[in-house]
Amino acid sequence: MIDWSKVNRILVIRLRSIGDTVLSTPSLISLRQFIPDAQIDILLEDWVAPLLKNFDAVDNVIAIGKGEIDRLKAARQIRRNRYDVVFNLHGGTTSTLLTRATGARHRVGYANHQYSNLYNHRLSSSSDFWEKDKTHSAEQQLALLGFVGVPVNDRPRTRLDLSADAKQSVATRVDTSKRYALLHPASLFATKQWSAENFARIADHLADNGVASVAVAARGEKSVLVELQKYSKSDITIFDDLTLPEITALAANARLFVGNDSGIAHIAAAVNTPTVVIFGSSNRDHWRPWTDAPNEIVFNEFDCQPCPGYECKVYGEPKCILSVSSDQVIAAMGRVLIQSKKGEPEPALIQSN
Repeated sequence: MIDWSKVNRILVIRLRSIGDTVLSTPSLISLRQFIPDAQIDILLEDWVAPLLKNFDAVDNVIAIGKGEIDRLKAARQIRRNRYDVVFNLHGGTTSTLLTRATGARHRVGYANHQYSNLYNHRLSSSSDFWEKDKTHSAEQQLALLGFVGVPVNDRPRTRLDLSADAKQSVATRVDTSKRYALLHPASLFATKQWSAENFARIADHLADNGVASVAVAARGEKSVLVELQKYSKSDITIFDDLTLPEITALAANARLFVGNDSGIAHIAAAVNTPTVVIFGSSNRDHWRPWTDAPNEIVFNEFDCQPCPGYECKVYGEPKCILSVSSDQVIAAMGRVLIQSKKGEPEPALIQSN
């Protein structure tokens, strides 16, 4: 086991996506609560690293690029930092090799991670740790900490800190004094993407009740935003060029978030915005919002869920996401707003059409 009284430097490795990064914050919070005077660093991919730039549970965010030279530089840097403990919250080949490259005395990962022999603390599964069959991604990461003695039973929720610069930037582009909902109609896979036409119905319902809509997507996804505007009768402000800190600031000020299962949904949940997330093929138990803020997931159940999501091998088209109706989402919006602490809910908005 680890003698935590002798631990001064800790590295957390969490490669990959926006959602993965946001869902690492409960683990970072637990570490900071347990060992407040230690140096706690996190290694993230460079494109997502700005999300945690101002996060108070982290001392240093180390960004890594995708090129071979970038990864060699990162490996040298983390080797020089002489960490006592490294947690690999990812588990892929690259993150495992980086874990070993640190030379840390204590290297913590799962027994089913790639090259698991490179860890000297290996947990069998998060289900074994929590003693239940289904675990959330946040619980999966927290389990690694708990396995080596970090108190995690309080299961902290996700949290993001806001950048003053991002808040100011957003205020120059959106009238943040007015009520608006944040929509995210994009997704990497068709099996997770509710139609732009359906999102347009949500925007129209919001507009009819005095709430504007702001929709965001990544660069290269502008077509779905244009399609959303085409189907909607109301004016929708769209952005495909916001930074992740700017999206975080935009979400924090929103009256409500409605979107597909995505990293943006996790951002909204992490800033305590009431959240409605539409699920198709993905694992609801693993990826639902990890927050105490009002939230609901909307889905229709199929025997083939969850699936990898690259294609629908059962029906040919993703009935799981296509079958979700706008009425279902509007009803969920109403229930979430009733629970919301962000002011009194608008009477018309909390009623389904």
